[in-house]
Amino acid sequence: MERRRLRVTGTVQGVGYRPFVYRHAVALGLAGQVSNDSEGVLIEVEGPSERLDQLTRVLSEEAPPLARVAAVVSTPLASTGQVGFGIVESRAEGTPAVPVSVDVATCANCLREVDDPADRRFGYPFTNCTDCGPRYTIIRSIPYDRPTTTMAGFAMCRACEVEYHDPADRRFHAQPNACPACGPHLRLLAGDGSVLAERGDALEAAAKALLTGGVVAVKGLGGYHLAVDATDTEAVSELRRRKHRDDKPFAVMAADLEVARSLCVLSPEAEAALASPRRPIVLAPRRTAPSASASRSGVGQLRNPEPADAGTEEMGVAEGVAPALPELGLMLPYTPLHHLLLARVGRPLVMTSGNASDEPIAHADDDAVARLGPMVDLILTSDRPIHIRCDDSVVRARAGGAVQMLRRSRGYAPEPLALPGRARRQVLAVGAELKNTVAVARDTSIVASHHIGDLGHLAAYRSFLQAVEHLCHLTGVTPEVVAHDLHPEYLSTKFALDLDLPSVAVQHHHAHIASCLVDHGRSGPVLGVAFDGLGLGTCGTLWGGELLVADLHRFERVGHLRPVPLPGGDRANTEPWRMAMSWLHAALGPAAAERFGRDVDERWHAVLSLIEHPATATTTSGGRLFDAVAALVGLRHRASYEGQGPIELEACAAGVPLGSAPGYEIDADDDGNVVVVDPAPLVARAVAEHDSGVPVALISAGFHDGLGRGLAEAAVALAGRHGLTTVALSGGVFQNARLTEVVAGAVTGAGLEVLVHQRVPPNDGGISIGQAAVAALAADP
Repeated sequence: MERRRLRVTGTVQGVGYRPFVYRHAVALGLAGQVSNDSEGVLIEVEGPSERLDQLTRVLSEEAPPLARVAAVVSTPLASTGQVGFGIVESRAEGTPAVPVSVDVATCANCLREVDDPADRRFGYPFTNCTDCGPRYTIIRSIPYDRPTTTMAGFAMCRACEVEYHDPADRRFHAQPNACPACGPHLRLLAGDGSVLAERGDALEAAAKALLTGGVVAVKGLGGYHLAVDATDTEAVSELRRRKHRDDKPFAVMAADLEVARSLCVLSPEAEAALASPRRPIVLAPRRTAPSASASRSGVGQLRNPEPADAGTEEMGVAEGVAPALPELGLMLPYTPLHHLLLARVGRPLVMTSGNASDEPIAHADDDAVARLGPMVDLILTSDRPIHIRCDDSVVRARAGGAVQMLRRSRGYAPEPLALPGRARRQVLAVGAELKNTVAVARDTSIVASHHIGDLGHLAAYRSFLQAVEHLCHLTGVTPEVVAHDLHPEYLSTKFALDLDLPSVAVQHHHAHIASCLVDHGRSGPVLGVAFDGLGLGTCGTLWGGELLVADLHRFERVGHLRPVPLPGGDRANTEPWRMAMSWLHAALGPAAAERFGRDVDERWHAVLSLIEHPATATTTSGGRLFDAVAALVGLRHRASYEGQGPIELEACAAGVPLGSAPGYEIDADDDGNVVVVDPAPLVARAVAEHDSGVPVALISAGFHDGLGRGLAEAAVALAGRHGLTTVALSGGVFQNARLTEVVAGAVTGAGLEVLVHQRVPPNDGGISIGQAAVAALAADP
């Protein structure tokens, strides 16, 4: 007889791993015990050598559906003659090192119980098991056990206790286990917080309100959604009015894949992402134009309900869900409550973040009443607290099938990413100002937080502070260095510099390329093309259209877009006509800029003066170039959300095949060291064609294709000059599917490898990951 200690690391807590070990050990007739601790799962097991080997092989090669095993390490121990095998209490000693499981959509077994009138969990909206349910959003501390979650206040009834302690049951040691007799339950509140109904009555009343044009706040896993009937034009308009969200698209929740297919054209990859346990929002092309018949009278009032059609025949959503855009953001239900609500309504629902425009999502119940109460008719909530707010993740299926992450949050955070190398120190990276995330690095992994948002909002900054503390606590990281952006006015930078820690300033676009390298498990060097809105450069000017030779240690700027004035600074973000004047001035001179400005805004003269003043800051921003062209062709002179002009410009070209609008060319000035890419000819041609009545779709396609070809040519030339064979594309502009396809296709056609973001967002949501990698591998902070 032998005895061994087996140390299992990876994502092995909160995923049914201890019951998995128990079942295999008992089946093999082995003695011992299994427990969670701060490093993962610890097993001490005793029996014949060949059976111990067999167990070790099983643990190395198999796992429960949600587990991710990093390593199984065996150490010999002295035999004790132990009899029987059991699960013992978790140990809380030591520094936490175990990855925390992500939140997981309701599994098929639990849904069958919820739908079965004979089951004791029939209609129960908080049904879960070891294979599904809340994890990250309810965990206060680790090891992952019920007392360290927000379920600590719910004592299990006798029936749940029996399941919890039965090794043959799939709820064996399922920490959020609950039922109608002992678990959380629904409450329906008025906007002032007063209770109107509970349990099943609350669900029925909420469904009736949605069917009669009401706006209902619905508590989910990581926060509250604002819900309306997505087929009701007037309800959607009323939601926009109350939420102060003029144009930014809403996400839509469909009951199942069949309904989703009736709304959008779904590739196999898009369907796989939609139906995965992670349940992100998936951006997909709309199948048909919304039906005008979806509109009914009585804006913002509760009307007599019409019978819900539970069938799956094609139904259009209101045009106001995603105005002027050919795509919808679709998701499927991921909690029992969602399934129950969709079944009763029988129509797709808008499910947008529970906040006023640009604020963080509400997740605490009192905050939901305070912030959402004035803008909703009802609040469908529960008494299970959410510890960490966590927005829905967003992905897009690209040409060729790969799925690109646009927002990495619920279902993905805080899953670790491999660091291409071993960290020299423990790092806290505080990210960017917009689309903020934070990250930590230790040993060979990086763990990034959920989406936090725009730190300019006080509530978001408070969420940032909580995320820093919580992430360090869960991962056991004690930062030895803090990584931050170069920009001194970023709140994240100020926070970092106030810490009593050595700091590493990571240039914004270097962080973008580094995040792409981490995404692909590479260390570089590569020729990086980083295109985004703005980021402070090492020379003190505002960059945003950069060509860099970069690896995870250093970078060299070897090319960039032509710099042009940025009149009005941050005002250009919401007033794209300013950058239109600036690029017109650069491409066609002051007279052209003046003519355009006179027709658009009475402040044109002041803006023209700024453009011509030598003290005005300049920028190489690719994002601002797209803003300018969107304004010049009449799409968007003013923006109500970030990136609106570029998004609509891309949408215009959606139906135009690549290469259908020839003649758009770009200039480049190459002095042998730095290439300056000049898109002025693209701007001039776009203006000329617009003045000649050429359809905006063809202008947009020509601009995208010409810019993409020009960038690819510059990247290929620079890669050859520096002996590189790989090009990495990063930055928010490369959320643009058409531009990405053109650049990637041209670079691949030249025989080079292209890295495009997949698991890490190309936008500022990935900045903390790039910062963490650079700082973790730096020789001297």
